[in-house]
Amino acid sequence: MQTTIAQLEIGEKAIIKDFDINAVPLKLIEMGCLPGNMVELLQIAPLGDPLFLNINDCHLAIRLETASVIEIDIIPNHS
Repeated sequence: MQTTIAQLEIGEKAIIKDFDINAVPLKLIEMGCLPGNMVELLQIAPLGDPLFLNINDCHLAIRLETASVIEIDIIPNHS
């Protein structure tokens, strides 16, 4: 099973690995949601949807459904 943005904890960072091009809105791709870019989960809405992310210094809100199709590699926290 692949790890997705939907599985991140607040404050965790990851590298976008892959996604289904048909499941991700074009606007997210235009704003930097691309393989190889870093993503950080900033906040989760009170009911768990949407998720607030930082991708390439852009703050974005995406639906949980979309976040669950974007595969990532989590960056280990070495603090």
